[in-house]
Amino acid sequence: MADRVTVIGWDGTPLTDAARSALGAATLVAGAAHHLALPEVPPGAERIRLGSVDLAARRIAQHRGSAVVLADGDPGFFGVVRALRAPEHGLEVEVVPAVSSVATAFARAGMPWDDAQVVVAHSRDLRRAVNVCRAHTKVAVLTSPGAGPAELALLLGPVHRTFVICEALGTEREQVTVLTSDKVADHTWRDPNVVIVIGGSGTAPVRGGSPAGAGRGALQGGGWIAGREPGYPGTVRGWALPGPAYGTALSESESPQLRALQLARVGPRLGDLVWDIGAGSGAAAVETAGFGAAVIAVDRDPDACERTATLARRFAVQLQVVQGVAPEVLEDLPEPDVVRIGGGGAPVVAACAARRPERIVTQAVTRDEAEAIGAALEDGGYAVECVLSQSVELDTRGWTERERAVAFMLCGHRPHQ
Repeated sequence: MADRVTVIGWDGTPLTDAARSALGAATLVAGAAHHLALPEVPPGAERIRLGSVDLAARRIAQHRGSAVVLADGDPGFFGVVRALRAPEHGLEVEVVPAVSSVATAFARAGMPWDDAQVVVAHSRDLRRAVNVCRAHTKVAVLTSPGAGPAELALLLGPVHRTFVICEALGTEREQVTVLTSDKVADHTWRDPNVVIVIGGSGTAPVRGGSPAGAGRGALQGGGWIAGREPGYPGTVRGWALPGPAYGTALSESESPQLRALQLARVGPRLGDLVWDIGAGSGAAAVETAGFGAAVIAVDRDPDACERTATLARRFAVQLQVVQGVAPEVLEDLPEPDVVRIGGGGAPVVAACAARRPERIVTQAVTRDEAEAIGAALEDGGYAVECVLSQSVELDTRGWTERERAVAFMLCGHRPHQ
């Protein structure tokens, strides 16, 4: 094992005394081509072009001497430190950090970043990064080959965002470009790059201009926690709220009790894409988005679509509203992780099952309808849970019944889930 392993962050500025000292004593240096070309790298040191960190870590573990790993930005922030410290390598490392590429990107844009989501995009799971960009107004994406600005923009599709693309930060080739997402795929971008994706409500203008979709909300006051504020957004505490909280009447199929049970089965998470079909008042779609998931709310009624969009603005959540008749309108939508169906019956359930989401959650009013939906889920390869939900709202002044809601709640989930 190497006698000493030092990980040095590089952000284009002169190396610190500690970094120069460690690098000058190194007998093995690993890094990208521009790192290995630094004049401080000892001419007699073994040089490893850093492609696979695991391969480099194995070589370092076998090395006798002092090893240095050079990495862009802060190597402890989505960097090589995690890989080097994996138990299978057994390496103890010292870290000399630099300014992270994310912090540098936001500095170039003249924007605060304590309220931003930060994600890493790989070609194998790019859709999760895209879903975060759908659901949040400010996201920094650390890209990789095959999962760069163009791919992000193409998967966002009709969801409008502004991209601040920071290429080759800290090098002579550094370039910062601001474009709307519909123009990003028309260009070829250099690696490595950081993309700041902003849009929707409550975002701050980029230095040098105010792109469409960027407001001033982020400049009003300060937050108290990095990233997104935990819990449900807005001024009202809780979720599965009654109709008055939304300023609208809710149908029996949207009762707070049934909605709470459905949300528990949907289990929306950051990085998920949830279809809400038959959005109705928009209550379920807004609540799902409040948990950090990306949401596409679908309804055939233009008024319902408008109500959902209005409610989303009121509760400061990001969601996409699509007007159309299911199942036909679903054909062009991106692949969902979870589907909640507020109406449409077995034909819509079958169409959704064909897209293979992890879970499908819906309800039925009658037993015959519940049996048909259960059969459609089973035919689609899903295990089925069915609960008969009955809730009675009482007037406590006289303990009389005010409202009753009865429905079958069905959840189809993959057998391995």
